[in-house]
Amino acid sequence: MTAAREELARAEAEQADLAAATKAAEAAADADPDNKDLFSAARKARWNELKAGKAVQKAAKALEDAEAAAPPPPRELTDEEKADRAAPKPQGQWLIDGKKPLNNDERIKQDDAGLAVADRVREIYAKQGFDSIPAEDLAPRFKWIGMYTQRRQDMDGEQTSLLSNAELQDRYFMMRIRLDGGMMSSEQMRVIGGISTDFARGTADFTDRQNIQLHWIRIEDVPEIWDRLASVNLDTFFGCGDVPRVILGSPVAGIAKDEIIDASPAIKEIKENWLTRDEFANLPRKFKSGISGSVRQDITHEIQDISFIGSEHPEKGPGFDVWVGGGLSTNPMLAQRLGAWVSIDEVPEVWCGVVRIFRDYGYRKLRNRARLKFLVADWGIEKFRRILEDDYLGHKLTDGPEPEVFPGYRDHVGVHEQKDGRFYVGVKPTVGHTEGDQLQRLADLAEAHGVTDLRTTPDKELIFLNVEADAVDGLLEALDAEGLSARPSSFRRDIISCTGLEFCKLALVTTKQRAITLTDQLEERLGDLDVPLKISLNGCPNSCARTQVADIGLKGQIVTDDDGNRVEGFQVHLGGAIGMHPDFGKKLRGHKVTSAELDDYIVRVVEHYKDQRDEGEQFRDWVLRADEAVLQ
Repeated sequence: MTAAREELARAEAEQADLAAATKAAEAAADADPDNKDLFSAARKARWNELKAGKAVQKAAKALEDAEAAAPPPPRELTDEEKADRAAPKPQGQWLIDGKKPLNNDERIKQDDAGLAVADRVREIYAKQGFDSIPAEDLAPRFKWIGMYTQRRQDMDGEQTSLLSNAELQDRYFMMRIRLDGGMMSSEQMRVIGGISTDFARGTADFTDRQNIQLHWIRIEDVPEIWDRLASVNLDTFFGCGDVPRVILGSPVAGIAKDEIIDASPAIKEIKENWLTRDEFANLPRKFKSGISGSVRQDITHEIQDISFIGSEHPEKGPGFDVWVGGGLSTNPMLAQRLGAWVSIDEVPEVWCGVVRIFRDYGYRKLRNRARLKFLVADWGIEKFRRILEDDYLGHKLTDGPEPEVFPGYRDHVGVHEQKDGRFYVGVKPTVGHTEGDQLQRLADLAEAHGVTDLRTTPDKELIFLNVEADAVDGLLEALDAEGLSARPSSFRRDIISCTGLEFCKLALVTTKQRAITLTDQLEERLGDLDVPLKISLNGCPNSCARTQVADIGLKGQIVTDDDGNRVEGFQVHLGGAIGMHPDFGKKLRGHKVTSAELDDYIVRVVEHYKDQRDEGEQFRDWVLRADEAVLQ
């Protein structure tokens, strides 16, 4: 609805300008009635004003339709319903406790809409510089426009727990470019690469939510960056903040031979017709979504707030199985099946219903309990489904069968035939790290081989779609020259890291460069591995790189080495997994590894696994039976 209001305001302003121009043109024509050019100009001005009037009428009708489609306000609950749905103590649930802010973040969100800061960026901050930005816009409102201040470069990991965010922050920003479903054209990638080169010191990283992230952004450059992004239909809005974040989607939606159903229409419907509504601009915390019809279940659905994964109903055909309440961080929880099957047409309605439950009943008092997973855990899945159906959908959902779990690699690295006979090619930049110049070269390279459709993935990969058979070998050769192999080792394919100490104010240790070095060491010393081995490096306990569900999860900490020095290191989690037999990795009691020891430690554990495993035994299964001494 916000977009409809903005369009009406723009149309009315344009009509007013044209009306003034018409008045001036007609006055000039009246003053010189024999001048045919002035008469023609006056007629043209009048015609433009009439067209603008029609545009105003169209925009007004669009706003009227949007307001009519907006849901009615939630009904007043009975005392019995409030008692049934309330937390044991007041937790800031809007429909139970009212909307009075219970912390400073909630007060700031109610004082002014998050996206309203975008106008101030253009009109004030970009012109007057970093020091003109007040604290309440800098954090949290800048998150709504996809920006955080990055970490000062002179602050080591020990400073993280000693200093505030304001003391740790630099005068530069991280900027997150939103790519719902990972969808990107070669021209869009070229523009992002140019922005990276011109404004971000060449930084560019694929994220595990299919976005592209830049660093070193100055506030003075933001309006031009936004304009360049808008020229190719991209933006950074809702990239961060207490809003629905980017929607994960299968990177091969609509083209994969083994696809159950193409989820792209549902992602497009939600992005274009629902995300812009004011009702979703103030949630208790972030809300993470995924929608995939792939048989590979390629959106890490077990750890999203809501996911829809492809499912074949025995009577109704292809559709989606619904999962809710997943998330990691310091209180990890796996999502639960709602037990419902929904059609492609029902996905947006169910998605909206779940987001509204979170908005109305989510715990806003304490930020560390404000995710949907806590509400689902407290209510239970049966109660959650009942309230969704009764209060937010107005009808019962269809019960559905549990989908079979895909047993192999979920990612899309390699060369794969599409259902139309063409091919897609997936490559893995190590930990998703690339540079602006490379993005521009890859855009040129793609087009030189007939490719204009690209995708990012939740595993930080890049996929080239619709490659003709006779162009595959040439594309692979060109990608190899860029250091991007479609046949990477298991180590390079499966390693992931967060941003780490280089830019993140929450981090305790360096992760990204350390992960790159670790990968090189594993390949040099062990060659390759014939099974998947997920390795995750995280700079802090927040698990942005999925510590708890990796085969080897490494959580950054400051540790004491053998000489008594305080140094960067990691707490070790082993045997975590999503997919087959999902579970969290076990922490080794009292076992921590310094960063200097990390390469040797990982090599040692992997060698033990290779020597002791039974035929076909996965790493996580071996961990469960291995002696703890062998794991240290």
